[in-house]
Amino acid sequence: MPGRVAGKVAFITGAARGQGRSHAVRLAQEGADIIAVDICRPVVDNTPIPPSTPEDLAETADMVKALDRRIVTAEVDVRDFDTLKAAVDSGVEQLSRLDIIVANAGIGTPGAPLHEMDEKRWADMLDVNLSGVWKSVKAGVPHLNDGGSIILTGSVGGLKAYPRVGHYVSAKHGVVGLMRSFAVELGARSIRVNSIHPTHVDSPMLMNESTYRQFRPDLENPGPDDLAPICQMFHTMPVPWVETGDISNAVLFFASDESRYVTGVALPVDCGSCLK
Repeated sequence: MPGRVAGKVAFITGAARGQGRSHAVRLAQEGADIIAVDICRPVVDNTPIPPSTPEDLAETADMVKALDRRIVTAEVDVRDFDTLKAAVDSGVEQLSRLDIIVANAGIGTPGAPLHEMDEKRWADMLDVNLSGVWKSVKAGVPHLNDGGSIILTGSVGGLKAYPRVGHYVSAKHGVVGLMRSFAVELGARSIRVNSIHPTHVDSPMLMNESTYRQFRPDLENPGPDDLAPICQMFHTMPVPWVETGDISNAVLFFASDESRYVTGVALPVDCGSCLK
């Protein structure tokens, strides 16, 4: 059914590329206007993931405009509440309303056993992947219409544990707690709050040289084809990863009135990873 979020406005963090861009485009395809923010520069030191750029965010804006939808963009660090709030306030002033919040921005950093992890790496992860989610929702809720929808990006790592990434696992488990707490506190306004928990996604967070080398240290120049068999081992279904659009379809369901009585749900999009 076309127009599943027609006339609505969505605020999306981490929208310059990857899942965030996909969410912006998918919601725009179904009739939403977009407030899109991204840091567009390196987030933390020593991350192997290439940073998003202003050009990436501009490309997202062009893709939304090509769908004849409006978009307001800003370069914002989700750790900076005052700047984040100003961006949301400005977007709502220009687009006149807010119906959907997609707190998607997040990072991945090299791991280590928790008892050996340095404090800065731990703090950076929690600041972006947990506190940044809280601040994003906090900035948007004062504008959110009754009956609106909040969608938080979790991870399979928010539903089960993996070794050497305990900082990421802890942050994403915290996202589930945020989701459930917001769902309880905002339910009287018929605002639904849910989280989506992807497995491996074909996006820059996974598809980068550091990941290839981490999973295939036995090879001199590993690439995606070398990574695929390892990733497939995480799943019960015979695929190594999902596409960004698969996550965006779940976002669309939660954003639309089709989920009007669904709240407090942690939804895996994981090819059966949670079964293993």
